[in-house]
Amino acid sequence: MSIKSVGAAAVMVAALVGCVSKQEVKSFPTVQDLISVPEGQLPEQNIRLRPGDSIDIRLGGVPLEEINQVTGTYSVDTQGFVNMPEIGRVKAAGLTQSEFQMAVEQKYREQNVYSQPTVTVNVPMTARFVNVGGEVRMPQRVPYTPDLTVLSAITAAGGFTEFAAQTRVRIYREGKFDVVNLKEIRRHPNRDIPLQPGDSIEVMRSFF
Repeated sequence: MSIKSVGAAAVMVAALVGCVSKQEVKSFPTVQDLISVPEGQLPEQNIRLRPGDSIDIRLGGVPLEEINQVTGTYSVDTQGFVNMPEIGRVKAAGLTQSEFQMAVEQKYREQNVYSQPTVTVNVPMTARFVNVGGEVRMPQRVPYTPDLTVLSAITAAGGFTEFAAQTRVRIYREGKFDVVNLKEIRRHPNRDIPLQPGDSIEVMRSFF
């Protein structure tokens, strides 16, 4: 390769690195961030509901004979709503479990069906995944669990290939992405990033 070609390649690499740096969004909390936040001030950890989700809803704070009229398994329809007894359709897609619980409780109160309802929503995790791709040995959808982190997801996908750029791992979430250094995370496990359902991880290929 000529000196001119090597120089051009170096410029290209520098430009690519610069683009990644400019586009990087440092917005995803680490394990340490969650530990250091005072109790009661933790960021919302509920997953957001989406069309097609199957959710378990339990009703309390009402006469015993009426609990079974509402308690059961429901589906979020293609328009993002859940059809509830007595109150009809309630918007669910885009809301967290807690937000949806409050929306249902409020609607029951507003329509004078129940005065003090208590709604509990549970989303089975069996249908939730994190996508892991790029330079890993077994690209796949990793089943989501509440303790899943970037490092454990990559391990579940077989670990890095020999071509992986371990210092440039992208995490995509809700239209944003963060670039993390897995070598640093191995040295400092408290910098690992807890994942959320629907996240995608892309392990970049090393330039050299």
